[in-house]
Amino acid sequence: MEAAALIKTKNSLPAVTGRVCPQETQCEARCTLGRRYQPVAIGNLERFVADYAREHGEEIPELPPKTGKKVAIDGSGPAGLTCAGDLALLGHEVVVYEALHKPGGVLVYGIPEFRLPKDIVQYEIDYLKKLGVKIHLNFIVGRNKTIDELLEEYDAVFIGTGAGAPRLLNIPGINLVNVYSANEYLTRVNLLKGYKFPEYKTPIKRAKTVVVIGAGNVAMDSARTAKRLGAEKSIIIYRRSRKECPARAEEVHHAEEEGIEFRFLTNPVRIIGDELGKVKAIECLKYELGEPDESGRARPIPIPGSEHIIECELVIVAIGNNPNPIIPSTTPDLEVSKWGTIVTDLKTGKTSKDRVYAGGDIATGAATVIAAMGAGKRAAKTIHKQIMGIEETEEDTSA
Repeated sequence: MEAAALIKTKNSLPAVTGRVCPQETQCEARCTLGRRYQPVAIGNLERFVADYAREHGEEIPELPPKTGKKVAIDGSGPAGLTCAGDLALLGHEVVVYEALHKPGGVLVYGIPEFRLPKDIVQYEIDYLKKLGVKIHLNFIVGRNKTIDELLEEYDAVFIGTGAGAPRLLNIPGINLVNVYSANEYLTRVNLLKGYKFPEYKTPIKRAKTVVVIGAGNVAMDSARTAKRLGAEKSIIIYRRSRKECPARAEEVHHAEEEGIEFRFLTNPVRIIGDELGKVKAIECLKYELGEPDESGRARPIPIPGSEHIIECELVIVAIGNNPNPIIPSTTPDLEVSKWGTIVTDLKTGKTSKDRVYAGGDIATGAATVIAAMGAGKRAAKTIHKQIMGIEETEEDTSA
């Protein structure tokens, strides 16, 4: 129990990060033991400690006196929840506004049950409520109230709305029936319980053959979810090789164990529909790898004449996400980058607008859960100092 309490002084959601974070390229990659042996299994230890504390009755830490200051948090994903928890532990009144009907953000709508059980997310949210955090659901900041209206009620606002607007391919057939973005597909299944249709009113296409475009963690989640929904073939196509796969090695391994078929050095040309406008196949082109491009990865080069058809009834596009434009479009004095992200000081979370802070995917573009949590934690520290009138030191703003 002491270990759990110690971890939570640095990590608000250890049961989550212990399951979904790429420890092998982050904390475990820096473990000095790994220079000669295997690194300490930090992720598994974090997961075990958090699970043990949850199962044996975790105590709420002693809370400080109330400061009388109020902070609004827009978004209940990992950045928002972390910021909310840290501010509550500092004695501030914290109110979280969530657009969906359940809190948790991508932890609830994006990551499947088999990778992150939803009762664990709910437990962490309930823990924050015990700290005094209030959560308003079905509330879209920028529609129900603007950032400026929130600033009339609160001493500061933190924006942690993530990157939930899907990117789609500009190819023929992308608007056919049964072409999903990974966001829509996973949200229908995870949050809206589409797999229980018609008990739940959200339909979800079940297909014998499913093609997933992309090879990140979200693509793995989509392909494995399709398999669980009865697909005889769940195929991932990716224009580079296995070596360049952006997904965690662990996730690729699990997908292979479950029978997911990988077709590397392959990219879609068009999606083919039947007479009813429904997907019946996808045409692809074979690729080979050339010299590294600006990303440092080998550039995929199409092979002329290598067109081929893959018959399928469902296509899922998992090639990344963009920030939701609602906040920038309703807050004209908030500086936004050419990619649609909110411009912030990454060390403090400060935006161009006074008393407004941001962090996570809305500021950096799609990244990891732990990166979003780190942004929420840094912003909470800055918000606390600013609303309490504590002078910042050089240490606060240095890397």
